[in-house]
Amino acid sequence: MSPVIRVGTRGSALALAQTQAIAARIGSAAKAEIEIVEVTTHGDTSRESLSSIGGTGVFASALRESLLAGECDLIVHSLKDLPTAGFPGLRLAATPKRADARDTLCSRDGHTLDTLPEGARVGTGSPRRIAQLRARRPDLDIVDIRGNIDSRLARVSDDLAADDPQRLDAVLLAAAGLGRLGKLDHVSEYLDISSWPTAPGQGSLAIEVREDGVGEPLDRALRAALESVNHGTTAATTLAERLVLAGLEAGCSAPVAATAAVDSELLFLTATVYSLDGERSLTSSHAATPEAGGAAYLADAARDVAARVVAELLGNGAADLAVLKGTS
Repeated sequence: MSPVIRVGTRGSALALAQTQAIAARIGSAAKAEIEIVEVTTHGDTSRESLSSIGGTGVFASALRESLLAGECDLIVHSLKDLPTAGFPGLRLAATPKRADARDTLCSRDGHTLDTLPEGARVGTGSPRRIAQLRARRPDLDIVDIRGNIDSRLARVSDDLAADDPQRLDAVLLAAAGLGRLGKLDHVSEYLDISSWPTAPGQGSLAIEVREDGVGEPLDRALRAALESVNHGTTAATTLAERLVLAGLEAGCSAPVAATAAVDSELLFLTATVYSLDGERSLTSSHAATPEAGGAAYLADAARDVAARVVAELLGNGAADLAVLKGTS
């Protein structure tokens, strides 16, 4: 009989889609059966704004408790929702290859961000996106929204009457989530990373396991399977981005954007902190050269470049620009 690996996930359509794709790869590599364990989090049941309930970290806590309790053997997160602080008894075991990290605009009548009419109603629940919208289009009516991708897209549907208070002219959504659900046909504009940077870790997944493992013989097979799905460049670039959040003592929902990339044997990192009104921002960019090839050297370069970016941002007044302290 094949061993069974229990994979914990949130029960949303997006969480299930991304978890099932990764779980299938792990099951194949480990030659094991997969059992999906759905976990309901406070973030799934609350309709309050993310900032009022503790930021996107609320999506991770119930999953982590389930893993610690032995109800599953590993859990899959959207990395941008994962608090930067470590969780006692757990470790980050793998970061699969990153999907598209860009934000998208899904609008009525195919509008781009620049062609939306004055006063158009645009929905998002992200303080970072709100600040960026206010900076670029202060004339827009920004609506703080929650809900899954389908419920957000429904608010841009022509099925809603013009005077329906739920009706929006556009919503901002992550390209990765739309892609994993096969809904990229709703995109009217992809926002370029260079001018519209996104959240640390956006587009990436994270797999957590217990530090004490799951017991032999499955432990060895699972470790090998996790190594097979881990993507070294993604692990290093997302580490650099998330170290910016940690260094700024910012929560996952803080108005902070960070983008790292490896190119020509250099690890580049750019991070921006926004004021919530969108009127001010601070940006820092640095690069580091890994001393040699391999994951350990990439990780060292990520730590080096993140430390310099954080020092510059704080030195230039980032802590006074936005409320950075968070639960992440």
